[in-house]
Amino acid sequence: MSDPGNRQKTATGNGKSIPEMIRIMLVDDHQVVRSGLRAFLSVFDEFEFVGEASNGREAVLLCPACKPDVILMDLKMPEMNGAQATREIRRICPNVQVVVLTSFREEELVEEALKAGAIGYLLKDVSADELAEAIHAARSGRPTLAPEATQALIHASFHSEPAGPELTDREVDVLRLMSGGDSNPEIARKLVISLSTVKFHVSAILSKMGAESRTEAVSMALTSKLIH
Repeated sequence: MSDPGNRQKTATGNGKSIPEMIRIMLVDDHQVVRSGLRAFLSVFDEFEFVGEASNGREAVLLCPACKPDVILMDLKMPEMNGAQATREIRRICPNVQVVVLTSFREEELVEEALKAGAIGYLLKDVSADELAEAIHAARSGRPTLAPEATQALIHASFHSEPAGPELTDREVDVLRLMSGGDSNPEIARKLVISLSTVKFHVSAILSKMGAESRTEAVSMALTSKLIH
């Protein structure tokens, strides 16, 4: 771990130096976790907290206005999970770096988060110094992975098989209704979800499948037997 006194600093006119400010956004569905993270990192003067979100969809909507440098992102959340939110944020705010901070170390979650564009993957038992170092690394474009995440990627590399895009169960539901010609409002009514949630699912499907249109996505899904 590095000494907090050695963190990157910016010179001032009087010869003194101050830490370079890093704008941080917190995304977690538990308010107590967000409050804890604020307290956890409050000893670092260079961190400025510019926003909070309780789910992935809210994070995607808030990000352009909050303009964070780094987002600390939980994975399992309602409305839109952390990987989906990371993918959308990296699309609309490409200069924002995402560090996943989660309790989960499952191989598929690590892969999904990193494929979505996260630059870091840490577990919530990380120390304050380690988390601060990961935030600085992310701001500089350098990845940080928990040892468990590294092991998961190594294991996955030895057990990977060619496969189609990894869609969530809900994305498959949306894709199946798309194949029947249902519009977004019809999908929202049938799945009992909001119209904005449907739009996010459709966007995630197109992104994961590399499709330019709904029609192309449905055609690819039928060909690869993602849906029947």
